[in-house]
Amino acid sequence: MSENVVSTGAVNAVKEVWEERIKKLNEDLKREKEFQQKLVRIWEERVCLTKLREKVTKEDGRVILKIEKEEWKTLPSSLLKLNQLQEWQLHRIGLLKIPEFIGRFQNLIVLDLSRNTISEIPRGIGLLTRLQELILSYNRIKTVPMELSYCASLEKLELAVNRDISDLPQELSNLLKLTHLDLSMNLFTTIPPAVLNMPALEWLDMGSNRLEQLPDTIERMQNLHTLWLQRNEITCLPETISSMKNLSTLVLSNNKLQDIPVCLEEMTNLRFVNFRENPLKLEVTLPPSENIDEEEERELFGLQFMHTYIQESRRAGNQVNCSTTSPNSIHVDG
Repeated sequence: MSENVVSTGAVNAVKEVWEERIKKLNEDLKREKEFQQKLVRIWEERVCLTKLREKVTKEDGRVILKIEKEEWKTLPSSLLKLNQLQEWQLHRIGLLKIPEFIGRFQNLIVLDLSRNTISEIPRGIGLLTRLQELILSYNRIKTVPMELSYCASLEKLELAVNRDISDLPQELSNLLKLTHLDLSMNLFTTIPPAVLNMPALEWLDMGSNRLEQLPDTIERMQNLHTLWLQRNEITCLPETISSMKNLSTLVLSNNKLQDIPVCLEEMTNLRFVNFRENPLKLEVTLPPSENIDEEEERELFGLQFMHTYIQESRRAGNQVNCSTTSPNSIHVDG
């Protein structure tokens, strides 16, 4: 009996020794595998960094990373070694996301990531206080973070053709230097209050959205000189639009306007207007021009058509004020 006990004890002791050895061996193998994986990552990072360095150019004294039509779904952390970059131009590279470490590129002046598949803007974007241009058109962005308002130097923002953006955070009105804003081909149903309150805005494109009317407070945009509103569902214009004294370009083609309001005559700085493809109730035909150049200029600028339409509207007793429509359809040949 005692011999059996001794034998069992010896077997158990040997078993424990072997289990301990196997455990240690597995741990060593795991560490070796992790080390090998780390070496692979380091090697891949170095390869990526080498590739990225080859894409760096210098133009007009500005250090630029320029990549186009290559596969870069994500950007490696080794990119941080190129923190002297002042401009990114990364187009059609299949980029899925803006890296979280974007805020560490404090020298960035231009960030152009258009024509990718980016779905969100990281909050760290707000750390780029020197950024002057942010181009994110032709992506899949749905919302804009309020942290973007911290980009105090931003002058140009393009979010066109993301298709799903329907609003902007009110805080973006704090972008005191923003002069150029492109929101075309999205889902806006009105001009956001944040846009109306941008003090320096000069150029705005909200074409191909779902705008049905313009807010009475549109007159707040006193510095605006160009307003693109083509391909919406606008039915009338607010009278306050006539107070936008600096507006020189107004594009309203492909909307649902039935009349051209008289108040537009007060906008003496208008140089280019377009009312094409609207269901206007008066059919105005301009007299033929004496030369081709004059015809092309008239076609291009459309001012004569606008003024003729308003004059014929008065003559027909069908005068239309802003935000109203005429009751009857009248055909006019002029």
